[in-house]
Amino acid sequence: MILLDGKETALAVRQEIAASVAAATAGGRRPPGLAVILTGEDPASQIYVRNKEKACLETGVIPFSFNLPATASQAELLAIIRDCNARRDVDGILLQLPLPGGLDSAACLLSIDPAKDVDGFHPENVGRLSLGLPGIAPCTPAGVMELLCRYNLSPAGKKAVVVGRSNIVGKPLAMLLYRHGTDATVTVCHSRTRGLTREYRNAEFLFLAMGRPGMVTGEMVRDGAVVVDIGISRTAAGLCGDAHFASVSLKARALTPVPGGVGPMTIAMLMKNTVQLWKNRMAVS
Repeated sequence: MILLDGKETALAVRQEIAASVAAATAGGRRPPGLAVILTGEDPASQIYVRNKEKACLETGVIPFSFNLPATASQAELLAIIRDCNARRDVDGILLQLPLPGGLDSAACLLSIDPAKDVDGFHPENVGRLSLGLPGIAPCTPAGVMELLCRYNLSPAGKKAVVVGRSNIVGKPLAMLLYRHGTDATVTVCHSRTRGLTREYRNAEFLFLAMGRPGMVTGEMVRDGAVVVDIGISRTAAGLCGDAHFASVSLKARALTPVPGGVGPMTIAMLMKNTVQLWKNRMAVS
């Protein structure tokens, strides 16, 4: 079985990005800038933000941190987003989700300039993805595709099953899989899908993004399948994914660990998206 090592792959991606940024800034360009907006004191969000800021420093991206209390108003949050939209040294804007209760995340995401939407969540960028136009793809699905590419695992012409239909992972991942050039045949399943086990067994490429620890076991998986475990849950035994790793590893041709699989790739693609937005803006400035 091939263990799809997201840590090593993400490190390689970050090193490539750092070299690209260093070469460009050596020629006199300003470095790329990423605004990271954190509202509230959610422990998981604080860890994610620290990891993202660390990745910025490793790749030559300048992080601009905005930390608001959980009591911040919608108007205060929107004012910071407007300021970042206008700043010439900010190329990407990351709004850390979830927001505290009482704040409208949809309205905040809509207020981000699509040309600075590093997460690819703005409707304009979602629309471009759905139409197969160039643009920014959400970081986690983009990280999944990058990981498959680096391991030469092509889903072209294969049966791909995406389990989960979130706007952040499931839906954009399905679009990336069936677009021209990738050419998978995609089925999207969810908690109300009948015959889920049958769908698992039919999948040559199985993508799990439900957040239900160990829900898929080895007997549910096709022999030789590529299994990408995107779900992550905190349990008494520690962090684990949607796949029961020990049993699925006996059947799968390739499998991502949790942690250490898709998670590091998400942050690497955040850096890649930031640099792409920077290049886009520098090309027209």
